[in-house]
Amino acid sequence: QVQLVESGGGLVQAGGSLRLSCATSGRTSYSSFAMGWFRQAPGKERECVAAIGRNGDNTYYTDSVKGRFAISRGNAKDSIYLQMNSLKPEDTAVYYCAARPVDYSDNSYYERRVHYGYWGQGTKVTASS
Repeated sequence: QVQLVESGGGLVQAGGSLRLSCATSGRTSYSSFAMGWFRQAPGKERECVAAIGRNGDNTYYTDSVKGRFAISRGNAKDSIYLQMNSLKPEDTAVYYCAARPVDYSDNSYYERRVHYGYWGQGTKVTASS
C-alpha cells in the first residue's frame, strides 16, 4: 500500500512564498516513482502544476507558474518539494501530490491526471490579495 502525505500549505499574502513537501511510504514492484503536483480550485478541474521524473532530470511546469514555482526531489527516496514564490490570488487551491510507479529506465515526467494512481489527501494554499 502506497501512501502520500503532503504538508506546507497555508495562508500567505500575494507576493509571498510557501514550500510544499510530499513524502511517500510503502512500495510497489517498480523501482521508484515519477511524481507531480496538481491543484484544484473551487469549481475548476484538477490541473498539473509541475511534474518530475524519477531521477529529477526532467521537469514540467504549467505556463502560469513558470519562473515562480520549482519542483525538486528530496534526499529521502520518493519525496518531492514544490517551492512557490510570488504567489498570486489565482494560485489559491488545494494542492495534491501524485505518484506513478516507474522502473529504472523511465525518467520521464507525466503531466496528465490519468497517469497517476496514487494521490495524497491535499493541502490548502491560499494567497490573499
